[in-house]
Amino acid sequence: MAINFEVLQKDIAGRVGRLRVGEKTVKTPFLFPVINPHIQIITPGEMQEMGVEALITNAYIVYKSKEFRERALAEGLHAILDFDGVIMTDSGAFQQSVYGDVDIGNLETVRFQHAIGSEIIVPLDIATPPAAEYDHAREELDITCARIAEALGEVPAGHLAAPVQGGRYADLRRMAGERVREFAAPFCPIGAVVPLMESYRYSDLVHVVMAAKQGLSPAACVHLFGAGHPSMFALAVAMGCDAFDSAAYALYAREGRYMTPRGSMKLDELNGLPCACAVCRTHTARELQTAPDRERLLALHNLHVSLAEIERIRQAIQDGTLWELVDDRCRNHPRLLGGYRTLLGYGDRLEQQDRASKRRFFYRGSESCGRSEVMRYHARIGRIALGPRVRIVVDEHRGCSGEDVLSFRPPFGPYPAALAETFPVGQSEIPDWDGDMVGAGCAGIATLIRTHPETMFEIECEDRWRPVVTAALQGQEEGFVIL
Repeated sequence: MAINFEVLQKDIAGRVGRLRVGEKTVKTPFLFPVINPHIQIITPGEMQEMGVEALITNAYIVYKSKEFRERALAEGLHAILDFDGVIMTDSGAFQQSVYGDVDIGNLETVRFQHAIGSEIIVPLDIATPPAAEYDHAREELDITCARIAEALGEVPAGHLAAPVQGGRYADLRRMAGERVREFAAPFCPIGAVVPLMESYRYSDLVHVVMAAKQGLSPAACVHLFGAGHPSMFALAVAMGCDAFDSAAYALYAREGRYMTPRGSMKLDELNGLPCACAVCRTHTARELQTAPDRERLLALHNLHVSLAEIERIRQAIQDGTLWELVDDRCRNHPRLLGGYRTLLGYGDRLEQQDRASKRRFFYRGSESCGRSEVMRYHARIGRIALGPRVRIVVDEHRGCSGEDVLSFRPPFGPYPAALAETFPVGQSEIPDWDGDMVGAGCAGIATLIRTHPETMFEIECEDRWRPVVTAALQGQEEGFVIL
């Protein structure tokens, strides 16, 4: 059995693709709901009816279970869970990180996972917490990589997940990604990030994931371990994560928390249910609050919301509107917005992965100035052929034409008439101009000045934009005059 990942569509670093596991196929991005065989608040069969194609369970729990261990060895994991989709098993690394040790070794857990029919096997990696010191994180990274290599002696590379560790240190995460790449593993979980998400350290999460992605093979399917809340799925997909696992749908239900794509609310404080799932359409808020099976009903709702957000992300990738979805989701919490802005700092790398053409560019404020479409336009504007003297008209209300005249469309900057109907200039929705977008567009003017030293640029400005243009071009010593 082999794991193979095929990318079908891209937007930013997000991918819609097909993960083939043996004869089974899962569409990415996707969610592994976490199943505890002892506590099935929603059964795997019910999940499959909801559209779940893959789930994850803990091999260590099965291994220690008097009820399930021998049955799993005799009948297989799919039979005891009554699920014919893809099943991934965790090794016991979570219990090891919580309790300090487990009474199972790396080879023992790998062999057990293989024996019970797990289709994606995880070695006993060490989940290095963010608080760990550098040398300690490096030591545990080395142990994890040694265990991956050891596990490859027991199962084929195409059957093994290769976790990427390294704590909070970007260079270690990149190194771990590079070492995992050498193992030719097609499925690569980025581990030990739950503490970052629990403490809302989304900027640190972005640095960790982007560093790991820099080392990993572009052909690898990337799983973000423990990323269970739909409010951050879009941000994670934009970074290039293809799979998530979540017990949050059940844990939140136990605590009476009602999930939405924009965050969570306490069920007891709701007057209405702002969702179209079967649970919310057949219950009032009061009925759900007092239902004897409230926890199960709330878990069904939470899983529905999570799966619906995955579908929404897939559609956004297809439409080329993932940036807009990320912007929308990340404005619902200050720390998520911080993570979004941190991601924009990787614009040069995202530009290399993003698609060249989309349906539209929709300006949503200063963050839009750092998007990959703007970065790409500025990187390529120097290719425009120009004569010895060119006028750039920075005027919100006046378009221009002529062989030696360039119009101005922020946040992109100057453009010739030939590009007026092309993406992104022609397919952009821009509100009334503001200083941020005009300043960003001036980066395009600066690029033209730098790449065309033989051309004299006359920049004609509306009075209101003159200070912005002057400030933005302050470092340019010659080659232009502001009229």
